[in-house]
Amino acid sequence: MDGQSGRLEALVQQIGEAVLASTETIDKLSEHLDILAKQVQQQGYQIFALSDAVQTLAENQDAALARMAQVTETLQQFVIAIQEADDGEPNS
Repeated sequence: MDGQSGRLEALVQQIGEAVLASTETIDKLSEHLDILAKQVQQQGYQIFALSDAVQTLAENQDAALARMAQVTETLQQFVIAIQEADDGEPNS
């Protein structure tokens, strides 16, 4: 019985060590997952901020294009007015 009891004791000890090693590994994996989760969350915030900046840039570009269209129209009217004024002058 002593031989069997010794083997059982050794087996229980090995199982205990394996459980401890597994627990440590799971703890480390949990820590790594927490770190990754925080990084992903931070990247999510950065993506949101970037999206917001791109949207603002697009809105500003739309406004600038609208102003440029107004300036172009005004310049065209100015050129037409100058041409009409030149056409109405007597030749020298």
